[in-house]
Amino acid sequence: MKNIVFFDLETQRSFQEVGGRHNIPHLGLSVAVTYSTADGEYHHYTEETVADLIEELKAADLVVGFNVVRFDYEVLRAYTDYTLRQLPTVDMLDDIYRTLGFRLSLDALASATLGAGKSADGLQAIRWWRQGKMKELFDYCQQDVEVTRQLYEFGRQNKYVQYRDRQWRMRRVPVNW
Repeated sequence: MKNIVFFDLETQRSFQEVGGRHNIPHLGLSVAVTYSTADGEYHHYTEETVADLIEELKAADLVVGFNVVRFDYEVLRAYTDYTLRQLPTVDMLDDIYRTLGFRLSLDALASATLGAGKSADGLQAIRWWRQGKMKELFDYCQQDVEVTRQLYEFGRQNKYVQYRDRQWRMRRVPVNW
């Protein structure tokens, strides 16, 4: 069986604090969570254990995430010389963008496809980081990983995911995961 690693991370700082989106490596890792199909377990990481996170990603047969190539891997670039973009990766946001020509949020896709959305957002995660609320931060990040996993598995099984358009009509996006 292939070891698929589902992955998400949160940051210490916002885009505004680092001078914009072109400075993603300066955001700093607050926490990261993976789910590995090899052991069926969630793994939690902090900046202190980021080397272990990178090793788990490198050992995966496939890494799955949402905006992982242009965001998560870029955050991790500050912690490694290894080119994470060379890892076998399914970036669900990139796939959907290539099909539709526009971006959709994980929350929009999960709500329409699974009937379940995200519990918070990245700015709330930064506030939890600053308040030292690590349990809330890990819970939020883990929930994002679980939603990512469920959305990927739905798309893989059904060959589509869904979203609501501006008129609130349900639309299908074909996927080949």
